[in-house]
Amino acid sequence: MPSAGLVPRRVAQLSALLAMFALFTAQIVSALLPNIPVFVAASAAGLALDTYLQYRDPGLLALLGKVRFDALVRQLLRDMMILVGLLRIDGIDPLREQAPLLIGLCVFYAVHFACQGVSVLVRRSRTLPIVTRNIDASALRLSTAPPRILARRQAHRLLTFSVPITTGLLVTAATQDATWGGIGLGASLTLLVAGTAYLASWLLPKKRAKNEQQVMEWLDGWLEKYRPTTAMYFSGGTSSAYQANMWLSTLSQLEKPLIVLRERFMVQKIDATDVPVICFPKVSTMFSLENSTLKMMLHPANAAKTSQVLRIPTIKHAFINHGESDKLSSCNPYAKAYDEVWVAGPAARDRYALAEVGVEDKDIVEVGRPQLAPIRPYAGPPTRPFTTVLYAPTWEGWDGNPGNTSVVLAGENIVRRLLADEKVRLLYKPHPMTGSVDPRAGVANERIKAMIREANTKRSGARPSAEAAAELTRRTADLDKLTSTSFRSSADEMERMLLQGTPSGDREAAIAEATLAWEKAYWASFPEWEHLIVTEARPAIFACFNEADLLISDVSSVVSDWLSSEKPYAVANTSGMTETAFRTGFPTVSAGVVLTPSAAEVPALLEAVRNPEKDHFTQARADLKEHLLGPSDPPSLVRFDAAVRTLCAKADDRRVRMESRLAAEIPSPRGAADELTGEPSEAEPSDAEDAFSSAESR
Repeated sequence: MPSAGLVPRRVAQLSALLAMFALFTAQIVSALLPNIPVFVAASAAGLALDTYLQYRDPGLLALLGKVRFDALVRQLLRDMMILVGLLRIDGIDPLREQAPLLIGLCVFYAVHFACQGVSVLVRRSRTLPIVTRNIDASALRLSTAPPRILARRQAHRLLTFSVPITTGLLVTAATQDATWGGIGLGASLTLLVAGTAYLASWLLPKKRAKNEQQVMEWLDGWLEKYRPTTAMYFSGGTSSAYQANMWLSTLSQLEKPLIVLRERFMVQKIDATDVPVICFPKVSTMFSLENSTLKMMLHPANAAKTSQVLRIPTIKHAFINHGESDKLSSCNPYAKAYDEVWVAGPAARDRYALAEVGVEDKDIVEVGRPQLAPIRPYAGPPTRPFTTVLYAPTWEGWDGNPGNTSVVLAGENIVRRLLADEKVRLLYKPHPMTGSVDPRAGVANERIKAMIREANTKRSGARPSAEAAAELTRRTADLDKLTSTSFRSSADEMERMLLQGTPSGDREAAIAEATLAWEKAYWASFPEWEHLIVTEARPAIFACFNEADLLISDVSSVVSDWLSSEKPYAVANTSGMTETAFRTGFPTVSAGVVLTPSAAEVPALLEAVRNPEKDHFTQARADLKEHLLGPSDPPSLVRFDAAVRTLCAKADDRRVRMESRLAAEIPSPRGAADELTGEPSEAEPSDAEDAFSSAESR
């Protein structure tokens, strides 16, 4: 079932397509009759609609491209119909007046194709073998990008530059004066020729970047100067960048860190950071890391391209995952491909042992979860008028297991029970991938949102002042300025590399401070009685943790992270298992309340949150926290740093052993000659010389 906002958009898109075909039909019929007013109006309206959609809804026109009715075909058909119409209009000499117009139109299309060829050459010349960020790459002769309409938007260029031609030809049809058509053709040709020449200037040496060999030599020099020791390797799809972003703050604390990516688009998906970023789209370029000072790599996710970097023998690899839960995905057999598997605490060690996926216990290292530091600890029962409940269900997953998410079978019941309590303030933060696999989850998600919006209409009370909203606006602008780079629409990969050179100052500390200020302003901008639907990247899940008194979630890493606060929580059981089996199968549930699909347990759960003497899981949560996340002392970041240094030392030891073995296996050229002649080498004295030296020393 499509969302409410999607239906009007689909109707508008269908109406636009029908209007386009109706205008083509009117143009053809009126050209053959001929009916000059209808002909002129249909031709002009067709070009105007096509150009408008090209700028406002290119995705819709992309559908026409799939059936080979793209912008070029549409414009050729439109111009052909105009020429047919001119043939049918009395007063225009076909040979003396219309023939030059036809020739001029052919020349225009020839120049258009020439411009397209130049644009391909320019794009290729601006595609470097690597992409960087937070690295000064000015030595590569980086330059700003040409206008996008010339370099990358063939359809926009054709339709935009066709406007003078079509206008001139239509005026000719209305006045029977071919001069207007000639003026339109001259204007379009002049603009297109000038644009092509301007675009071709990016092929000149001054604007052209260095070739692949020169770029890789520059990178080798930068690596030698920077001397990285630890890198985070990441590869994935457009929606998976969060898996790497959650480790940025931890990575930035290490000495000489580096981020290694494989997909070009991912360079801009990584959040604001001072850590240098290098993207290696090709395997051959990535192997330049083999001769660098890099000792180890951290892997927050398994990906198809991970196997490629594991081939580099000089680098040690540690799997750090992007969150731990009781799901089988947290014990992927692929983990045995790494040198070590870093987990939060003893629970994950036990999980791997039970899973029997080939990961040996000696290769598991407990490092805690360093990124959980911002989560505030439990400070007692709610003291505010409203008990804030965070409902953060996970998504449906790939395996179709109904127990993955509570949204479908229990979500509406959970929300209905919470909204029935007048002293509850609900924060609803669904997983961003909800509904991506099972449409029922998307439908239930929309219904839950509608329930929350309706509940808000039934509440009233004092609202924050206008100053609070103004403060949030100011804090948002400050944070956006720190976390985002403003690129003009024409900016390409090379221009972004130029603009995202070496960062100035300690940006990450400034971002952390600005984020805290933004979060404070965000919560203050809403009345404390208003339910909130949180679907944007901000506020982050940890900020919601700090605002909430109770968490309701599913079996996911959200529960493990929440336990660092030791606040009460509940987990929905939609798996069909009994409560005993559910608790046994999923240890993270053992210190929380289990909710059935009917959510009948919610009132008692809220009562226990408000009255700690009725909370029977206080000590269990503290014990489970240590079991899942490890001890609080030493801090997780200290343990993580120690694990990094230990694995780097193992990489150093291996290099020393390999160098010694290689030196022993490959004799020196002089030594090889001595073996043939039987003469001792200068580096290795003869027995007589050894005896003489010994006697002399005595």
